[in-house]
Amino acid sequence: MRPRLLSLTEAADLISDGMTVAFGGMTLYRRPMAFVRELLRRRVRPKDLTLLCFTAGLESDLLVGAGCVGTVRSCYFGLESFGFAPMFTQAAQTGAIHILEETEVSLALGIRAGIQRVGYLPSHAWVGTDLPRLRPDVKSVIDPYSGEPLMAFPAIACDVAVIHALEADPLGNVTINLNAGVDVELVYLAQTVVFTVERLVDEPLQRTTDRLLIPSPGADIIVQAPRGAWPTSCYPDYPVGGGEFMRYIDACNAGEFEAYIESMLDMES
Repeated sequence: MRPRLLSLTEAADLISDGMTVAFGGMTLYRRPMAFVRELLRRRVRPKDLTLLCFTAGLESDLLVGAGCVGTVRSCYFGLESFGFAPMFTQAAQTGAIHILEETEVSLALGIRAGIQRVGYLPSHAWVGTDLPRLRPDVKSVIDPYSGEPLMAFPAIACDVAVIHALEADPLGNVTINLNAGVDVELVYLAQTVVFTVERLVDEPLQRTTDRLLIPSPGADIIVQAPRGAWPTSCYPDYPVGGGEFMRYIDACNAGEFEAYIESMLDMES
């Protein structure tokens, strides 16, 4: 089946309270900002979301500040060269959100277990550390072949993954740049995959040396969203909007997060 072509509003309405939502991209690059702004534009914003991000950035900080997030699962949450993510930092310090302790390996193995539809995947990682005290759901097991102790990292489930891409064609093929992060894995993991794209093209897309092709039926829903990653970058279309990052940080530091959200949404209305 070909993916459905929806508007941003229709796609954002798919997010319900309590869902696990994953965001594609990496740090300051190719984050689904237009989708997040549309969530914040909803009359009733979602709440108690679990954010699943290999790295979480501005898109996730906006949702934390808006009170939409209950739990964060990420091995990094910040604004890279622009410093800490201010609303996440505040929420973490006050205990306003639940942070499920993750590392690169716990996320990688949990996602792979979810893709493979098995309960867990074993690893030597975390053996002999204090991390299992923070994650009692990560159990110790014995390798049945060698008898050595291993850690069993439980499978991660995901309701919706939202990924920003460069192009989509009528067949549902999608291209992203080579800074893929874990986007391909999220396509296999999530129950519903939403791609926001810079543009729709008429001809079937092909893999090239500077782009990764995600073939149909990887996408369930496609949304046309020009400049949909801004102020994060979307190479080769546009770079990081550093001035907007600074405006956001200044607003948060001045206690004017809600005013920033209103002005950000007004700019696009």
